[in-house]
Amino acid sequence: PSPALHASSFLSSRALRTCPPRRAASTSLSSLLTSMGIGFGRPKTQFTGKLRPGTVAPTRAVPPGIQRPEYAVTGKPRSVPGMPWDIEVKSPAMIEKMRVAGRLARMVLDATGRAVRPGITTNDLDVVAHDMAIELNCYPSPLNYSGFPKSVCTSVNEVVCHGIPDTTVLQDGDIINVDVTVFHDGVHGDCSETYLVGEGVDDKGKELVKVTFDCLEAAIAICRPGVPYSHIGGVIDPIAKKYGFTSVREFVGHGIGATFHCNPNVLHYKNNTNNGVMAVGHTFTIEPMINEGKVKNIFWPDNWTATTIDGKRSAQFEHTLLITKDGVERLTGKIETSPKYFWEE
Repeated sequence: PSPALHASSFLSSRALRTCPPRRAASTSLSSLLTSMGIGFGRPKTQFTGKLRPGTVAPTRAVPPGIQRPEYAVTGKPRSVPGMPWDIEVKSPAMIEKMRVAGRLARMVLDATGRAVRPGITTNDLDVVAHDMAIELNCYPSPLNYSGFPKSVCTSVNEVVCHGIPDTTVLQDGDIINVDVTVFHDGVHGDCSETYLVGEGVDDKGKELVKVTFDCLEAAIAICRPGVPYSHIGGVIDPIAKKYGFTSVREFVGHGIGATFHCNPNVLHYKNNTNNGVMAVGHTFTIEPMINEGKVKNIFWPDNWTATTIDGKRSAQFEHTLLITKDGVERLTGKIETSPKYFWEE
């Protein structure tokens, strides 16, 4: 997203442009002093809901024979110069590679989603995702991206995005977003879904998950050559508001290809920002994060985990998309073996 944004799907809170969501750069002097314990008032807690960080296991190894992205060793993703509307048109050969990477990402996500159940830890899910990626000859793209320590993002309940897998045990009634990206044959594929844990999720939680899915579907439906990227947020925002929900502003979708995060920045709220116009050969993600309550978020001390400011739940769905002459193709679309959504069962 722009300098005022954090890109979602993976942007270090320290990075100016890497696309996971981008974080607002401006902070008032008074809030900065308060956060440091200086001046009037007490520092705001960095925990707004019931969730607390667990213990993070050591980073899992990737076999030497698997191709790695440029940041795998250094932790430093490449920067992509150019104006926000300068968007790479992928070659036919690159598009074929991205179709493969997208399908592989879908396979990893499906395998991890099947493992979601009460009693499992988020670290267990990281193991499933990591091992499946390796089995498919993929590098798990989040690993060491700007220093991220794990192979997948697991965001439970009030966590908006970029939750770090740890010893947190999933409870019946939780919701969890699993965000998977893999690097294969020189390109990335990126997708995520929000899952219900057990049978105890209340009706409001189910509604939040389904509405978030509907927001993504409605946004995908307008994608075709000639549509400004700014129109995506104008579709998502009204749907979220209709149900009393809010569409997160601080994290955005992003271009993707040989680079994990690049132009365009895809804002999920109503805007007039010139982030370019869709054209044949563009590849990007749409990944709305919809909050049950207030739109704002705060960060945990790990500087990765973003949570809702009021401790209420957040949900997210994501696809990697390709603009074609006929419209849009879901590079991470469901396959024959994919689990059904809860409303389809």
